Formats: sequence, C-alpha cells, structure tokens
Amino acid sequence: MIRLVGVGKNYGPIRALHDISLDVAAGSVTCVLGDNGAGKSTLIKIMSGLHPHTSGQFFVDDRETVFGSPREALDLGIATVYQDLAVVPLMEVWRNFFLGSELTSSFAGMRIREMREIADTELRKMGIAVADINQPIGTLSGGQRQCVAIARAVYFGARVLILDEPTAALGVKQSGVVLKYVAAARDAGLGVVFITHNPHHAYLVGDHFVILKLGATVLDAQRGSVTLEQLTEQMAGGDELRELSRDLDRP
Repeated sequence: MIRLVGVGKNYGPIRALHDISLDVAAGSVTCVLGDNGAGKSTLIKIMSGLHPHTSGQFFVDDRETVFGSPREALDLGIATVYQDLAVVPLMEVWRNFFLGSELTSSFAGMRIREMREIADTELRKMGIAVADINQPIGTLSGGQRQCVAIARAVYFGARVLILDEPTAALGVKQSGVVLKYVAAARDAGLGVVFITHNPHHAYLVGDHFVILKLGATVLDAQRGSVTLEQLTEQMAGGDELRELSRDLDRP
C-alpha cells in the first residue's frame, strides 16, 4: 500500500532522514521505533503529506507520489492519528467523531440525530463502550480517546492508519486497550504504521519492525527473525547498552 525507497529529508543543511526504505502492507502492522530525535516525526510528516521528501521515492499503490498537502494523503486513504489527537475536550463524543466532516442538509443544517447514531454504531463495531455518546470526549480516558480517533479514521475510509505514539502517555491497562484496537484495525485489512519508543508494545502487535537512529535505519526485520530481547537491545543502543551494563556491574 505504501513503499518508501531510499527516502531522505533535509531542512537546509540539516539532514533529518537518510535512505529510509519501508513497506506497509494491507493487514499488517509496521512498527517504527526510535528515541527522541531519531526521525520518527519527520517520517510521519512525509507519509501524511505535511512535508515532501527531498530524495528517494515514495509509492502509494505502486504509483510514485509526492504529496502537496495532508488532504491529498487523506484522499488516498492515508489517515494519521497524532499523539495530541486534535480533539475538542468540551465537545460531545459524536461531535468529535465527525469534527470537520459534519453531515449537513440544506434545510435542517447539521443532521445531529444521524451523526449520533452513526458514531454510536461505529464505536460499538470496534467494541468501544461509551456510556453516553453525548458526554464530552474530555471525560473519557486517554485510551478511550485514542480508540475513538482510530474508529473515526476507519469510518472515514482509511486504508493506511499512521499512529503517532498512541500509548506514550497511557498506563498499562489503557495501553492494552489501545493495542487491542490496533490489532482490530490490522484484522480489518488496514495497513497500520505504529510509531513508538516502546519495544514491548511494538512486539505485541507488530509484523515488521524498523528502528531509526539519528535519521537512519539501524534495524529492519520481520517478526519471525527478531526476538523481543534483540529488539529491546537494538532500541537501547546495542554495544552502548552492554558497555553501560559492564559499568554498572563494577564494584
């Protein structure tokens, strides 16, 4: 669905990404891991149409593409759920579900009843239990808000779902809820790009793992060829981690 070949991004003399190759297939989760400054945010901006790449090739459905705006990415079914979610806390759950894409008619204005029913139905399809579709979305837990954002993207036709650190600010239980719906999106046939710095969360749902460091790829592996321990070690720096362990073991 998405293929990056040797993609790079420069901001003037600063090289943010270099020679990144990545495949996103339908019905699979591609996990992109890295610490702060690794290049994850820049990669998201390229795939979501916010910034064009400066080198390499970017293919969508085997057609080379350079997005001019996020709307162009959305039109091709590439939806991004950012960490801050871009929700309005005091608005109802159903209003946030349709935010920016409200159903209207020339006579009655917003079709409120229809939007409430659709939002409630779509959330239930994903197994998301909301006590009251009219409650402000700010009263939901962080995990529930992430799940509403995922269900919204699926309803509006996402084929590729890019998730920006969806579990970063969540506890263990809420993270588990979000990971459950990441798996549900994968099982529904979407191609999922899961951006995270947590190898344990990535390994629970991932099919393909890419680790970035200083804008370059340091690991590119399928699930069967890497263990959680190897993923964690590479994420932590490999030789640097072993050297630190030796230092800590000294009397």
